Amino acid sequence: MATRARYQRRRSQNRAGIIMASVVVLILVTVVSIKGFGLLGKAREYHDREAALQEQIEYEVKRSDEIAEFERYTQTRKYIEDTAKEKLGLVYPGEIIFRNTDN
Repeated sequence: MATRARYQRRRSQNRAGIIMASVVVLILVTVVSIKGFGLLGKAREYHDREAALQEQIEYEVKRSDEIAEFERYTQTRKYIEDTAKEKLGLVYPGEIIFRNTDN
């Protein structure tokens, strides 16, 4: 009878140990799942932010190319002539300028 009581007690202790381990594992799985969903949300935010920054980089590269092209244009003789005509009203000798009087 003593061995049977010992067996029953040991079996009861094993069940308690298994239940405690199961509870701990369940808690860990829950915490990891919650943190995992949080990380997925952050990953989406970072992906969206990366896409926006990439778009901004492309815009700035295009703008930089336009500025470089305008800089090359400003160093040409045509730009100098156009600016002199528009802003200063200068003309070449013998050149005639026609202006629209409707405005």
